[in-house]
Amino acid sequence: MSEHTTSPAVSVIIATRGRPELLRKAVSAALSQDHAGTVEVLVVFDQVAVDELADVVVPAGRVLRTLTNARTPGLAGGRNTGILAAAGELIAFCDDDDEWLDGKLAAQLRTWAAVPDAALVATGIRIESAGGSHVRLPPARATFADFLDSRITEIHPSTFLLRRSDLLGGIGLVDEDLPASYGEDYDLLLRAARLGPVVSVVEPLVVINWKRTSFFAGRWEGIAAGLSYLLRKFPEFADTPRGTARIAGQVAFAHAALGRRAEARAWAVDAIRNDRRQLRAYAALAIAAHLAPPALLVDLVNRRGRGL
Repeated sequence: MSEHTTSPAVSVIIATRGRPELLRKAVSAALSQDHAGTVEVLVVFDQVAVDELADVVVPAGRVLRTLTNARTPGLAGGRNTGILAAAGELIAFCDDDDEWLDGKLAAQLRTWAAVPDAALVATGIRIESAGGSHVRLPPARATFADFLDSRITEIHPSTFLLRRSDLLGGIGLVDEDLPASYGEDYDLLLRAARLGPVVSVVEPLVVINWKRTSFFAGRWEGIAAGLSYLLRKFPEFADTPRGTARIAGQVAFAHAALGRRAEARAWAVDAIRNDRRQLRAYAALAIAAHLAPPALLVDLVNRRGRGL
């Protein structure tokens, strides 16, 4: 972050659809960050009418703007609408049902000042699920090879902080060609890590709310298509058996949930061939054999603060 002052203007992009109460908490938490520079929150309404959020208190030195998604319907288009309209040097994301804790931005900027070649700065998270609270702490530094091997789910998109110039240049905008926008955060992490390391504040500074239904819950078609797309987009996965197995196992699970037994078995076999320890592949085989319902398995891992 060498070209920035210690108080750069930050634009926070919140793409939203149908969560008015949680949205207000997310917006208020971003506006109340202790940061000497300007904080601009852009709320992009996707496929719903714009709510002007007139009841939200906007402190001095803060800006709240509401927009309509003017690009591809979905999360990717919504985030890109915000990025292109943003005035800040830095871009942050927050999901409309998550909440930043006090000190989040300040801690990220201190970390970035210490590692100026970083392409993205994240933080740890605290997941609130039906099974309780779960703290997930990311590694202090992660590379492109690390992200091929693992999604590193502790690095959540609601913690992302990037340079706007990189999103308009070396990294690029959020990929709107991704089916159902599924995996857009992983795709962005991979592209960012090609440019420079991804560093994190190893503290839980964002609350992730899983006490609700995800827009992706049960949308297995989009999950299978999105992850298959990523395997094609990044040919480097071919040299990363563990990473390939992980994604193949997820695709197998999605096909099994859709009742596509042949496709599920083919993807599961490919996953196990690359990594015999890939549990998602065995779960997909169990679903395909009607030994377990997919919703039950997803609920069990979500209660532990884990995802598919």
